[in-house]
Amino acid sequence: MSDHPKHKHPQPPMPEQQQDMPGYTDKMDPRPDHGEESYRGSGKLIDRVALITGADSGIGRAVAIAFAREGADVVISYLEEDEDARETARWVEQAGRKAVIVRGDIGEESFARTLISRAIEECGRLDILVNNAAHQATFDKLEDITTEEWNLTFRTNVHAMFYLCQEAVKHMQAGSTIINTSSINATSPSPTLLAYATTKGAIANFTSGLAGLVAERGIRVNAVAPGPVWTPLIPSTMPVEKVRNFGKNTPLKRPGQPAELAATYVLLACDGSSYTTGALYEVTGGRPML
Repeated sequence: MSDHPKHKHPQPPMPEQQQDMPGYTDKMDPRPDHGEESYRGSGKLIDRVALITGADSGIGRAVAIAFAREGADVVISYLEEDEDARETARWVEQAGRKAVIVRGDIGEESFARTLISRAIEECGRLDILVNNAAHQATFDKLEDITTEEWNLTFRTNVHAMFYLCQEAVKHMQAGSTIINTSSINATSPSPTLLAYATTKGAIANFTSGLAGLVAERGIRVNAVAPGPVWTPLIPSTMPVEKVRNFGKNTPLKRPGQPAELAATYVLLACDGSSYTTGALYEVTGGRPML
């Protein structure tokens, strides 16, 4: 691949493909790049413990690989994609770090709160919480969004984040960090992703408010706002034509790869960003967040 950002990774049109939710990495064409062969660590997170939701694939897997190569142990939270989660764990362990796999629905309050205690039991502490797991679905008409779908989206994307953050701050020490995954949809919502976009706006607002609330404790809270990123969420939640042209509407004319976001999460997790809190980092391929 070229060093030119436009040509560094595959460009649309993508091969025709569809998957059932929640989507699986091995079925994607082209296969996403999580930094398996490219990310090089430099000791930014030595001996820290990170809990990452949705770490089985996509951005979550890329962040897990990067954190491990920076020296962190990683708790891999995921819904039901067992093989994908085991693959992420293999990369973490290959980096010489501890990987803990935990299967379950973070939208269930009891599981979400138990997940924090599980991380501490397994690894002795919790320094970094990455709220990354998300649910989305495409609807052409408002009337097609059921109450169950609306509630599922908020339960997974917003309520779980609240449960996890509330439980995590009880155990976090000064210098700990929380990183939430928002989206370009927070300020430039896609009409057909109405429920998802609404939750991503809520995540950005929650991040800013929580940052002020826990600043005195020395806990930093930031968010990353990805643009179109090539993950299993795309072929499992979007119609064929949108998948084919995914990312074409950016100045870089292609979707981002999960590996291209990992360094931003590392920055927000490490001491190099100690004066950064309440921020929303845009990684959008050049599309502005209005």
